[in-house]
Amino acid sequence: MPLRIALAQIDTCVGDLDGNTRAVLDRTRRAADAGARMVVFPEMTVTGYPIEDLALRASFRRGAEAALADVATALVDHGMGDVTVVLGMVGTRAGRPTNQAVVLRGGEVTARYDKRHLPNYGVFDEFRIFAPGTTSCVIDVDGRTIGIVICEDIWQDGPVEALTGHGVELLVVLNGSPYEEGKIHQRAELATRRSVQLGGVPVAYVNMVGGQDDLVFDGGSFVLAGGEILARSPQFVEDLAVWELAEPGQPQTHGTIAPPLHPDEEVYRALVTGLAGYVKKNGFTRVALGMSGGIDSALVAAIAADAIGGENVTGVSMPSRWSSDHSKDDAADLAQRIGADYRVQPIKPVVDAFEAGLPLDGVAAENLQARVRGMILMAISNAEGHLVLATGNKTELAVGYSTIYGDAVGGYAPIKDVDKSRVWALSRWRNNHAVDRGEIPPIPENSITKPPSAELRPGQVDQDSLPPYDLLDQVLDAYVEHAEGRGELLARGFDPQVVDRVLSLVDRAEWKRRQYPLGPKVTALAFGRDRRLPVTSRWREPIDTPTTSTEL
Repeated sequence: MPLRIALAQIDTCVGDLDGNTRAVLDRTRRAADAGARMVVFPEMTVTGYPIEDLALRASFRRGAEAALADVATALVDHGMGDVTVVLGMVGTRAGRPTNQAVVLRGGEVTARYDKRHLPNYGVFDEFRIFAPGTTSCVIDVDGRTIGIVICEDIWQDGPVEALTGHGVELLVVLNGSPYEEGKIHQRAELATRRSVQLGGVPVAYVNMVGGQDDLVFDGGSFVLAGGEILARSPQFVEDLAVWELAEPGQPQTHGTIAPPLHPDEEVYRALVTGLAGYVKKNGFTRVALGMSGGIDSALVAAIAADAIGGENVTGVSMPSRWSSDHSKDDAADLAQRIGADYRVQPIKPVVDAFEAGLPLDGVAAENLQARVRGMILMAISNAEGHLVLATGNKTELAVGYSTIYGDAVGGYAPIKDVDKSRVWALSRWRNNHAVDRGEIPPIPENSITKPPSAELRPGQVDQDSLPPYDLLDQVLDAYVEHAEGRGELLARGFDPQVVDRVLSLVDRAEWKRRQYPLGPKVTALAFGRDRRLPVTSRWREPIDTPTTSTEL
């Protein structure tokens, strides 16, 4: 007979053993009520993911094992002992931690599988932390043969091939796969390949969802066979998808298939999910940010309102002697649109007090204004318990176009991995989304269309000191995202003066990036875990021509 299976796409929190295991019991109850005989949870369900060096603490591993035993007992006590539950946790083998999948049934652990391929690239450091597994895992659920692997095991050759010849009817994959734009298609293509390797059997890919520090997990769990999607959960929300594995020789059935998101909506929802997770999991209830009337702070404010509610957002306008009337008006308009707590705190008296004792001019005077604003935001944070949001974007972060201890202050940076060109695109998408729903667009049109300016001196605009943003983002994409050198950039036709200016700015700003708040990763290469360069370095791109793949 058909085997009904539930894919439990849940939001876990690292270290919250009680909360994570409560979620296991809750979703298993819902799945059992829906007739499911097997429930599959994501990678490292019990512990949350990634646990980083917590895995190296024996006390933490013991706590996880105790929590697992409690879950096994509670399943029986609540009448769910006959449901097969597959979940992830940290294991121990020969004194070393492992990334483990555990099978529970009848109040006991009936199988354990240690992840065999441990990623050691990008945001992953698993090879340093965990010991790799060496064996395969095949289980029987109501007479059906099911293979189990974990995340990276399907990205590398070996573990799936080892299951051939075992009569596997379904491949279950537990995942903690962080979001980056375009990755959902990569997962489906990879799962298709593994399905074909096993003779076209279905692959059930279960991914976690939610924000964890600077990572966002988008869910998007699915079942496919060959190249056909049979069921798919929505992205960025918790979900319990129920699907039936057909009887041998019968065509596979279809479950609910969530539609894909527009690329801009996908990135926007990733940013909202990342911020919401960071705020809630770290015990905050409110956020504060500087509202300048510009596009960056407007987008961050809209994201914050969508993440935790506009009533929990405090926007502070901090005009200087150089602030334009339209900037102040745009900030007030934004706050009204999202329902934020709006405050005006002029900085002139504080700046004057500083300059009376420490006369400054030029860049030093400009930076003083930014740092006074940073002090004001942090004072509000200290007094009222707000999480301060930094509003800088990836383009600014790349070239160091921010003031350390000024606009770079804060505990979280929602658009840290979004370049300036995409900031405008996401703002347009969010406003259009509101119009489509009959709502007031959150971002004032003037904030989108006016030339960007820090307004730290009369008539200042960003393009006084930076190339046009569309050109700047192209150069940065080539140099930062794709690691192209000066020779490659010149060969592509970029102006030598622009290239030299941009590369110099990027290389000199590494120290600033090290001190910038963390923010959600949404691209293939984010500053932070993905890109680790020395602060102290005398390397500079040589004036040369591109090398070929055969040159050393």
